[in-house]
Amino acid sequence: MKLGIMQPYFFPYLGYFELIHQCDRWIVFDTPQYIRHGWVNRNRILHPNTGWQYVIVPTQRHGRTTPISDIRITGDSRWRSKLLGQLQHYKKRAPFFDSVQDLVATGLDNGDEHLCRLNIRCLELVCEYLGIPFLWSRYSEMELELGPVEGPGDWALRIAEATGATEYINPPGGATLFDPAKFEASGIQLTIQSPVEFTYDCDGYDYEPNLSIIDVMMWNAPDQIGQYLELVRINS
Repeated sequence: MKLGIMQPYFFPYLGYFELIHQCDRWIVFDTPQYIRHGWVNRNRILHPNTGWQYVIVPTQRHGRTTPISDIRITGDSRWRSKLLGQLQHYKKRAPFFDSVQDLVATGLDNGDEHLCRLNIRCLELVCEYLGIPFLWSRYSEMELELGPVEGPGDWALRIAEATGATEYINPPGGATLFDPAKFEASGIQLTIQSPVEFTYDCDGYDYEPNLSIIDVMMWNAPDQIGQYLELVRINS
C-alpha cells in the first residue's frame, strides 16, 4: 500500500494532486501547529494585471500553538464573495471558467466553520473533477499507536508502520527530513516524488509556475490534466 501524508492545504498546486494520484491511501495530517502565512488558508492565482495574487480564507483568532484541526473560519461570510470576485478576470479568457468557478463556489459553501473540513471538501471536489481516487483519513481521528517520534521525519515513518504501508511517497521539498535507513529497517520503501513541470498557455497573461490548482483547471480540460497525472504516475 502506497501512503501519502500531507497537511490540508487550500486548493493546493498541481504537485499535491500528483502525490494523491500516486498513493493508495491519503492521511490528512491535521494535528501540527497551524502556521500563519502558510498554505493552509491561502494560495495563489493570476493577478488581472501582472504576476499573481493571494486568495485567502480568513480565520478566527486563535492561540499560537493551536493545531490545524481546531482552526475556525471567520464568521463574516463576505470573504466568499470576495474570493469568487477575484476569479472574475478569468471569465473572458479562460476556457473552463464556468465549471471551475462552480467547483470553487461549491467548495466554499460547505456550511462548516472548520478550515480543515473546508479544505478536505475542496480536495474531494478537485479529485472528483479530475477523476482521481481519493481515499483519505484524518490523522486526528485515527487513534494510531505509534513508535517513538524523535524528529519531524519520524512522523511519516511511524504512521506508515502503524497503517501497514509498504511505501511512503513524499514531495521533493521534504526529502531532507527523512532517514532512508530507518525506512529500510522497517521494510518500507521511501520514495521522493520527482518534480515534473506542467506548463500551459494563459491567453493574455504570463505563465506563473506553481499556482493553485484553480489556475491549472481554468486553462486545461480535466482529461488533459488527468492524462498528465497518469503519465507522472506511470513514470514515477
